[in-house]
Amino acid sequence: MKCDKKDLLLYGVTDRSWLGERTLYSAVEQSILGGVTMVQLREKDLAQEEFQKEARQIQELCKKHQVPFLINDNVELAVEIEADGVHVGQHDMEAGQVRQKIGPDKILGVSAQTVEQALKAQAAGADYLGVGAVFPTGTKDDADAVSLDMLKAICQAVDIPVVAIGGIKESNILSLKGSGICGVAVVSAIYAKEDPQAAAAGLRKLTEEAIQ
Repeated sequence: MKCDKKDLLLYGVTDRSWLGERTLYSAVEQSILGGVTMVQLREKDLAQEEFQKEARQIQELCKKHQVPFLINDNVELAVEIEADGVHVGQHDMEAGQVRQKIGPDKILGVSAQTVEQALKAQAAGADYLGVGAVFPTGTKDDADAVSLDMLKAICQAVDIPVVAIGGIKESNILSLKGSGICGVAVVSAIYAKEDPQAAAAGLRKLTEEAIQ
């Protein structure tokens, strides 16, 4: 499976710290029913065995709904369970090495904060870029800020799709209009909500408006 631009429209990135009593499975399913078009499992604090078990469950769920399933950072696990792809940051395994490990047919996403990083990732075989943080975010303590001008510059510099990430919510999505992105990646704007399905539906509608 290679990356279809349409799959990047509303990209759900998991974080169990927002879930309270709910299971990740139910939250992800609700988000897909609400309009999430791609799911990335990003769970930094799970033991490997738990992470593997969770990954297989969410993978099956995504297959059922025909939504691409990616794993954050853990390239070995992504290869082992044949996930649809993997997403790596600037401090994870180098994109070219990741591409060698996952093969030519899996989706490779790479985080970028500068035009130089974006071009390097594209050359190394990235299928899409995650650019951010475009707004202040409480999800990632070490997220560097990326200005709207930089987001636009990255979109113009590369030929692969760009997704904005970081602090995105209903109240600010439309300010990304005209930037050149093909979608947004969100964490708390869906998974911290009481009703992930309704949250995803609202975000999906606004994102469609923002990328016209």
